[in-house]
Amino acid sequence: MQQVDLDVLTRTKDFIEANDTESVLALFGVDPAIAEHCTFDHGAVLVFPSSISDIPDALLAVGLVVGPAVPSVVVRGRLARRYGISGLTVQILRAPVGSREIEIFALEGAPDDVVAAEREHEHESHLALAVTAPDQVVLTGLMAALEQGGLVPDGGGYNAHVDCTVLYFRGAGRRLELISAGHHSAVLREHLRREPAHRLLELMTGAWQTKAIAVAASMGIFDRLADRMSTRDIAKAVGADRDSLQRLLRYLASLGVVRSTCCGYTLTPMGALLRTDARYSLHPLALLYGGAFYLSFGALENSVRTGRESFEYVFGMPHFDYFAANPSLGFNRAMAASASIFGQVAEVFDFSSAEHVVDVAGGNGELLKQVLHGAPHLRGTLFERPDVAALAAENLSEFADRCAVVAGDFTGGVPSGGDVYMLSRILHDWDDQQCQAILKRCADSMPRDAQLLIVERLLPEDGSPSLAPAWDVHMLCNVGGRERTVSHYRNMLAEAGFTLTASHDLPLDFSLITSRPR
Repeated sequence: MQQVDLDVLTRTKDFIEANDTESVLALFGVDPAIAEHCTFDHGAVLVFPSSISDIPDALLAVGLVVGPAVPSVVVRGRLARRYGISGLTVQILRAPVGSREIEIFALEGAPDDVVAAEREHEHESHLALAVTAPDQVVLTGLMAALEQGGLVPDGGGYNAHVDCTVLYFRGAGRRLELISAGHHSAVLREHLRREPAHRLLELMTGAWQTKAIAVAASMGIFDRLADRMSTRDIAKAVGADRDSLQRLLRYLASLGVVRSTCCGYTLTPMGALLRTDARYSLHPLALLYGGAFYLSFGALENSVRTGRESFEYVFGMPHFDYFAANPSLGFNRAMAASASIFGQVAEVFDFSSAEHVVDVAGGNGELLKQVLHGAPHLRGTLFERPDVAALAAENLSEFADRCAVVAGDFTGGVPSGGDVYMLSRILHDWDDQQCQAILKRCADSMPRDAQLLIVERLLPEDGSPSLAPAWDVHMLCNVGGRERTVSHYRNMLAEAGFTLTASHDLPLDFSLITSRPR
């Protein structure tokens, strides 16, 4: 065995002797609380002996006594995939180091370029934590804790020779192994799905998901599944090739939209939202996202290069004008479908002292409808373009005695006399200058003691997960507007003469921003 391998083994042995579970966790920046479920088990290195049989005598020189060699299935597979070489022989030898051990992967007869690359990058060197009482719940929690600490899934496998499941992670310039006795196949599958390459493929095929859902919605498949129709009967009813329909349903099942049963397929809670008769149906949104917006998003590069919406580039006119000219595409129905989630506005905001609420550009009136349901004492005014106002009047007909629908355009002004004004998903359609003009028109019409409610998705200021960044690119591409942070809204409101007073969370990463005129 070469001196370079003996030096690596000596350093690893010294590290094992000097550290414990808590210090290893600290090295990776992981929550030390997980030490309750695991313990520092071993350190591992990859060496390149000329013969496996030479290893025991060579290691005596550095104070290590090794046990018998066993095949390493996981490392052999990783090396084969990394270098495209089959037929490698990798053995594992273990040597005690106090109460722990050093794990030695021995690769015999490797090509010189493989040896050089592995010595430089040390891909297979790692520190290992043994799970003390492994089960699916514990392993899933440990995986989540390690990923929250910044570690990235980096392969794994099951070694039948020693009956253990290993999960590798990489972080802080090092690799960490989570080793569990037994075969935990479900956990292993989930871990491998979370590897960067696997996750990247899922992201790159996201457009396939959008189109598959839209096609199923357009063909009425979700309604027929709700009626418990068989795949054969659905294919006949919608005029589809049975085998092709089966393949589409299988893909939708992998997305969690439908579920396979012994007799065919049934809707999941997600799929139930795509029924046309669902209370909060997202069927119109599925058609919109898989239709016109799908086509315009295909020209995203044009928006990134020019800063202008690609919708106009693709369709020859801005999206509001296009959908007004093509009402059969159901843009207003899609907006109403998403507005229906805002029933919590009446719960989050206290309307008890208000008398008159004005919904500016309120679409078909779904939000105002829910506010009036939640506050029976309120009067309402919905202000919308003439082509939408008729739809709003029909939707709000049950409140005809306390709600007026006024046709108009907020670019010229808004109705006066309200004590609460609402702008729901309006400002994100426009640039800052246009938003200032809209806000100032509201300020000009509002009494000094009135309040302005804004419903928008807020870009997180701390990088936390949110739907808002995706919708920000959507606004760039399809509308020409943008999503904003709460600080951005605070400054924009201040310039228009308002003081932002609060921000409340709503479903689907929306927020309710409240403000008052200064």
